[in-house]
Amino acid sequence: MATSRAGARGQPPLAAYVLHGWDWSESSLILDVFTREQGRIVVAARGAKKPTSSLHPVLLPFHALTLWLTRPAADAQGEVRTLRAAEWGGSAPLPAGALMPAFYLNELVMKGLARQDPHPRLFDAYVDTLEALAAGVAADEPAALRAFELVFLRELGVLPDLALVTLTVAPLAAEARYTLRPEIGLAPDAEGPSGAAWTELQAALAHGSMAALRHACRPIAAALRAPLRSLVHYHLGTARLRTREVWLEMQRLAEPATR
Repeated sequence: MATSRAGARGQPPLAAYVLHGWDWSESSLILDVFTREQGRIVVAARGAKKPTSSLHPVLLPFHALTLWLTRPAADAQGEVRTLRAAEWGGSAPLPAGALMPAFYLNELVMKGLARQDPHPRLFDAYVDTLEALAAGVAADEPAALRAFELVFLRELGVLPDLALVTLTVAPLAAEARYTLRPEIGLAPDAEGPSGAAWTELQAALAHGSMAALRHACRPIAAALRAPLRSLVHYHLGTARLRTREVWLEMQRLAEPATR
């Protein structure tokens, strides 16, 4: 489904995903969108809430979009753009069970990236991770999330070299155990993954393939969860992300009542 491109000529299209939306008026929305070329930007979608608007069925989270925008509005210090046209990119719908993980990706991007700060590799990782979640293989969900967190942290510039002990810059011993700590980086820890596993993660990150990174994460996804989440929270300055709180509450409600 697509909107008309009338009036959008001369404006380069942007590959984009809707991260979040707010009511602007009875008929319009303000959207936070993630674009490959310009990073996070704010978009005004006039009339998008009207049932008759061609934008109404298009501007949904987790759908690949192509957007045509006006130039920045002078009265908004160049931050707000007006949406002129949008096309759906044909991405696969997410299964219901993948919605919370996908909202977690959106929350990371919104909290971690400043506006108008492009991160093409993170955008590509976001697209690839949504596609992996859409495939609906529940066993691969933890690996997909850990892989995205690694790319996210690397794009923020806070992920240390995973083939070295951070404080000493010594290469990891293949059979020794290590973990990530927010204050000191990669350090020895008897309960952490092996040096060989961390080194494989570093090689996959350097290679740039999300499939390779998920493959490296898969056998140690459970062990990576706590240290990566701690690093994310530490650098985002929050003890817990909102998506995590909602997910825990849903789990609690789903548990059978104790007698």
